[in-house]
Amino acid sequence: MSTQGASTSSPSSSSTPRWTYDVFLSFRGEDTRKNFTDHLYNALKNKGIETFRDDEKLERGKSISQELVKAIEESRFAIVIFSIYYASSTWCLDELEHIVRCRKEKGLEVFPIFYHVDPSDVRKQKGTFAEAFDKYKESWKDSIEKVETWKSTLTEVANLSGWDLRDRHESEFIQEIVEEMIKKLNSKFLISNESLVGIESIVAELIPSYLDFGNNVCMIGICGMGGIGKTTLARVVYHMHSDKFEASSFIADVREKSEKGGLFELQRKILQDLGVTNTNISDVHQGVPIIKNWLLRKKVLLVLDDVNHVQQLEKLAGERHWFGLGSWIIITTRDKNVLVAHGVLKIYKPNGLNNDDALKLFYSKAFKNEQPREDYMPLSQEVVNYANGLPLALVILGSFLAGKTRDEWQSASNYFKKNPPKEIFDILKISFDGLEDVWQEVFLDIACFFTKWIKENVIHILENCGVDARIAIRVLMDKSLLTLKYKFGCEHLGMHDLLIEMGQKIVRQQSGGEPGKQRRLWLLDDLFHVLENNMVRSYNFIFANKIE
Repeated sequence: MSTQGASTSSPSSSSTPRWTYDVFLSFRGEDTRKNFTDHLYNALKNKGIETFRDDEKLERGKSISQELVKAIEESRFAIVIFSIYYASSTWCLDELEHIVRCRKEKGLEVFPIFYHVDPSDVRKQKGTFAEAFDKYKESWKDSIEKVETWKSTLTEVANLSGWDLRDRHESEFIQEIVEEMIKKLNSKFLISNESLVGIESIVAELIPSYLDFGNNVCMIGICGMGGIGKTTLARVVYHMHSDKFEASSFIADVREKSEKGGLFELQRKILQDLGVTNTNISDVHQGVPIIKNWLLRKKVLLVLDDVNHVQQLEKLAGERHWFGLGSWIIITTRDKNVLVAHGVLKIYKPNGLNNDDALKLFYSKAFKNEQPREDYMPLSQEVVNYANGLPLALVILGSFLAGKTRDEWQSASNYFKKNPPKEIFDILKISFDGLEDVWQEVFLDIACFFTKWIKENVIHILENCGVDARIAIRVLMDKSLLTLKYKFGCEHLGMHDLLIEMGQKIVRQQSGGEPGKQRRLWLLDDLFHVLENNMVRSYNFIFANKIE
């Protein structure tokens, strides 16, 4: 299938449509109903693809019926079979006009098939298509604008990516179409089953600003804290646009897989996705020239997910000249420095969900997309405030609270304010575990005491304690564990609430839950308890009020 000129329309509504059909077939019955279209229809149905084709008796009317209009509007894809006398049917032309309208307004994806016709004859209305329009100029003199609309509609659809039969065997041709539709439907299924609230607007921002569809090799990074939605965003872009590339590969969990199996296993996976078989890569150094050689030959879409070391990029994605023209390389990571060290110039940092989208995502998990009862709404808002825009937390908390009573919600809310859910804690802690010991200590100091403090004041305090605080703060920022916010002309340290909770939980775990053994005390009750009971230890510990 050609990769040029493919439809890029997206639905105008953020709600998920309820599709009735996977594929709508548009064809001229007299040309193909009992041969090619019948074979294609049955091949699609046999693969479980719900396909609409009009009944023979429907075409006897003078204009397309409401049943057809409804079927077009409730289909994911439309396949238009241009046959030699397609344009001689005003029924077909009206049907095609409505298909194009749905493409523009509803995101219907349209694919032409050129069945024993030259694509240029359809685009430019030559041959039998010209003959049909010569007759329309006479019979439709009073509606010449309608005729011009039909002509522009034919040109528009014929310029889309599709299939040309030429001299091929029909059975192989149909098999190729069916396989392509299965691939596209699988992509749509994967996307529709993700938690994608708010994702459309992010993708709409990402594509024009960071990627393009020309001949440039685009290498971008998506960087942010754990659970912010980096992988989901990369996966959506991958499934939306992989059909526009000669080959595509999504390498998930690079950090974890490279630790377990070595980078050469990931090199093998990329080569397999490129269609390269029987590659005997025994070590990562041997794999570099092989993978480079094959990447250079193709326009590829490559996603490397959860990268945590620049060496992974050097062995899997190299430099831009490794890739064929028009390739996209998308890298997700928590560590901005990995991207900078590899020369990735375009870095996108997802923000958390706004309150409205956060509520929608939470409701979808807690109430299974049903409207919540009014008495649950204040508690829902409380949970959303706690999650502070983090999609991971909203999904985990919503799933946990589903089906529980209001009293149980309140009890869980009180518990989680002191103890972040283990699933969330473990994912966030990955970034902490990757820090040098001294930077871990600085992270814990900031989590317990110094969030919202002026950056230079914190640096002064920590440097007086013998800590190289300036570089430590920069490292924490690069690792997506710390942010800077400008307020009153000064830089203030910012940290996500769940990262603060994680840091404080780590401190409590290090002391076995005994305040007297904690190296940091940030709650007045704990401080008074330690002092009143003479529990101060000989080793260093810090105590302070938590200042807002």
